[in-house]
Amino acid sequence: MPYLFLTLAIGAELLATSLLKTTEGFTRLLPTLGCLTLYAVSFFGLAQAVKVIPVGVAYAMWSGLGTAAIVAIGVAFLGEPLSLVKVVGVALIIAGVVIINLGGGAHEAVGPMTGVIDIIDIPEHEV
Repeated sequence: MPYLFLTLAIGAELLATSLLKTTEGFTRLLPTLGCLTLYAVSFFGLAQAVKVIPVGVAYAMWSGLGTAAIVAIGVAFLGEPLSLVKVVGVALIIAGVVIINLGGGAHEAVGPMTGVIDIIDIPEHEV
């Protein structure tokens, strides 16, 4: 379920960012409301996802995959030019997300206090 929320967060962020230009600096009401609503949905999905997925992993996926996808959307639908620099940049972003997922404990269950006792060194009998 947390990955479903993360997928929702990424999709909503992509739609919101795609609408951003149509808001004309938040001066057009309907596109602005749509954009802000989609960003709120995105943050809601991300907040739900990080209840289980480590924050660093979830944020890397949300921001990295969102950035890579928005570059593709910009090229395909918004008339933005594609350059070698963009292609290399997107490849590096995707590689970074993969590396973080491989080493970041993406499948470990975490709770709000995981590791806190170790960090502040409270003896077990006082907890």
